[in-house]
Formats: sequence, C-alpha cells, structure tokens
Amino acid sequence: MSENWLNKVNWSEDGLVQVVTQEAGSNKVLMVAWMNRKSLQLTVETNEAHYWSRSRKKLWHKGEESGHVQKVKEIHLDCDEDVLLLTVEQVGGIACHTGRHNCFFNKLENNQWVVVSPVIKSPEEIYRK
Repeated sequence: MSENWLNKVNWSEDGLVQVVTQEAGSNKVLMVAWMNRKSLQLTVETNEAHYWSRSRKKLWHKGEESGHVQKVKEIHLDCDEDVLLLTVEQVGGIACHTGRHNCFFNKLENNQWVVVSPVIKSPEEIYRK
C-alpha cells in the first residue's frame, strides 16, 4: 500500500500532528490529541483511534484500558495539512479519562472556570488495575 497519503501530512519537527476528535451525529468535540505516522497508520488499518501520548512517549489505542474505544467514521486533513479531524463513534459515551463525555467540561463564567459536565463513571471504576 502506498504511503503517499501519509507524506501529505505536514508533520511537526518531532513527527507529530494535532488531532481534533469529534463525535459523529452530535458534532461535539470530544478531545484533542496527537498522532505520529504509526498511530495514524494503525487508525486507518483498524478503524479505531490510536494516538501518540506525549507524556508517556508511547502509542495509545484509545479505550485500551477503559473499553471506551473510538470507532473512526471519517478522517479529514485541514487546509494547512497540519491538523487532523477525526469523526468517531464514542463507545460507552465516555471520551475523557475523568469519566466525562468529553474533555471540555470546564467553562469560563464570570472569570472563573466552572465544571459544566457530570462524571458519568468514576475513573476508579473505569481504570481498575
């Protein structure tokens, strides 16, 4: 299989591209993450989101521990070719490691950050080790 499509991505100096992940149907932004070539290849091959964890410095299959995988419906590349948009079905309805539907649960109101989304399932229940 040709890798020309991978070469079109404008990878950063450290070999990454930013990814905005959006929920199919609701169009809510679930999260923002990073991919390298391998994680993007795996995402395309498996139709499930794989990312690069900058903090852990390793590939990360979304939902590998929680079961809350992201089934990829579409992948788009922006006009500057340096940001990806994934449209996904979020299995289990939880995208955030805090147990919320998405990672954008803090809203600025009157110069204060206010939590506006409930925890659906506690992280302790999700990430039992």
